[in-house]
Formats: sequence, C-alpha cells, structure tokens
Amino acid sequence: MSFLSCEARNRIGKENQLLKLSLLLDWKRIGSLLNGLYLYEINGKGGQKPYDSLKMFKALLLGQWHDLSDLKLEESLRVRLDFMMFTGLEDDVPDETTLCRFRNRLIDEDLDVELFDEVNRQLEELGLKVEECKGAVVDATIIESAARPNKVVKPMPDDREEDAGKDAPKNEIEYSKDPDARWLKKGKRYHFGYKAYIATDSEDGFIENMHLTPANESEMGNLENALGNTHPERVYADKGYASKKNRDSLKSRGIKDGIMSKAVRGKPLTKREKVRNKLLSKVRFIVEQAFGTLKRRFKAGRARYIGIKKVTAEFRFKAICFNLLKAVNKVKLA
Repeated sequence: MSFLSCEARNRIGKENQLLKLSLLLDWKRIGSLLNGLYLYEINGKGGQKPYDSLKMFKALLLGQWHDLSDLKLEESLRVRLDFMMFTGLEDDVPDETTLCRFRNRLIDEDLDVELFDEVNRQLEELGLKVEECKGAVVDATIIESAARPNKVVKPMPDDREEDAGKDAPKNEIEYSKDPDARWLKKGKRYHFGYKAYIATDSEDGFIENMHLTPANESEMGNLENALGNTHPERVYADKGYASKKNRDSLKSRGIKDGIMSKAVRGKPLTKREKVRNKLLSKVRFIVEQAFGTLKRRFKAGRARYIGIKKVTAEFRFKAICFNLLKAVNKVKLA
C-alpha cells in the first residue's frame, strides 16, 4: 500500500461510503466480466495499453453516484482522495474522452445488464438483499430527454391511456437530437423523453429489474418487461396495469395478483375492491421511495445521454448505485 493510500484511508475515515463499498463486493468477480473488453487484453496487440477495465468501471460508477459529467469526473479523479482510493487511479487518470469511449464500449457489449445482475447476486450472497423476494412492487416514472425539442406536436397520448401504444399517433420529432424520445401528456404538463420501469422487492426496496421505453408507450403493456426474469410470490402494481392480460400472465407464472382494481364506465368499484386497493396502496410506497432516491440522490429525472440504448444503460448504472447505497448503509465496518 502506497503512502498516499495509507494517508487517504486515515483522512476519509472507515465510515466513508466509498471505502465501505470498496470492501463490500468481490471486485475480482466483477472484473472478470470485463476481461477481453479490449483486444490488447487478449493478445497484447491492438495499440496502446488501455486503462484497467475494473478501475474504469469503478470510475463510471462514481460518475453516476455523484451525477458528474465526464469532464467533472476527470477533475474529481485527480483531486478527491476517496475517488483515488475507490478506483485505484492514483497516478495516471483517464481524460473525459477515454471515459466516454469506455462507457460506450460497455454499452455496445451489453455489459451493463451483466454487471447489474452480478452486483445483485453478490448482495444476495452477503445477506444484504433477499434472494427470492416475497413481493415485487412495479411502477414507472418519466425521464426527461437530454435533448430539448424545438416544438411540441399534438395530439399526444395522455399518461396511462390504454390505447397509447404502438397504434398511438406518432409525433414529429425530426428537430430533436434524440430520435428515440417521445412526447407524453401527464396531467397538465407535457414531457419529452422516456418512461423508466422498476420492480423493487417489497421488503427492503432493492431494485430487482428495470426496463425503459419511449415516454408514450402504455404502462399496461409493459408489466412483463418490468418484471423480467424475477419470480416473486406476488406482484403489486397500481391500476395503470389493470388488465385481463396482465392478470392472466401473472396467473400463468404462478404469481399472486396484487394489481389494484380499476373502475370502468358504468361499473364503479365495489366496497370490497376499494378496501383491497387501500391495502395494496400501503405496500406500494416502497417503489415511490425508490424513485424519490433515484431522482434526488442520483439525478435520474433527466437523462444525460442521447438514444434509448444509452439512456437505458445510464438508468441501469444508477440502479446499481441505488442498490449499493442501500447495502453500504446496512454495513458496519469493524
């Protein structure tokens, strides 16, 4: 251990979140997922020796943890002791262009998915996160596009319209730099961007799975995508997901139905359905807390990048940070 490392450890203290995080996970396992990302790592060829992929991934996590641009991340890696300790980048720091290219390489290889799954596996093994959650709470939130459109084109779908899916009127967005973002009217406000779905466990609120679509896609048609490969005992969701198809889908997977009931024209809710909705709503607060933390702490309310693939990866990295934050807050170092 270098003199800088020893001094940094003494200064930042053992309760520092990044120090806890550096000791929490088996980073070698995470690093193994990144092996072969560069040709140089395979056969020593392919140009200049790249930065260590694990150190670079740790740096990208810090960028999401603190909502830093690549330039601000580069600056922080040079001056912050906790950043140096966490990443191991003490002497030679990558510039903003190198950080950007590394992130794009991760995304192109779909490694954001594997990294998210590996972090969750390790948290389960450490007993910080339940392996098979008894309940999964599903909901969605809007992420504003990083690109500001030059005009609003109407008509556009209202949030949770049942027919606001593939057959909904398509809006012209040729003047926007973001080709995948779409318009959505929610209440009296118009939003241009994406809709992010998460499924959290109903006990501790860890994010089990996430999914992202253009903002105008209906929530009703994305319940299965939000759940992914998770298999909870029961799924909790609000009335925006209430449909026969979704209830039948849960039944076919052996999952209990916790979707709230929705009144339709000429058929108001019964007293029993109202009581059931009230009970289910008490469980759903945990997913609202998750979105609150994602937006306040990790600034997930507005994308930093352009295009659905990059925005999806960005949100998944923030979901990793969210789960790690919950984990480190549970840990006490000896």
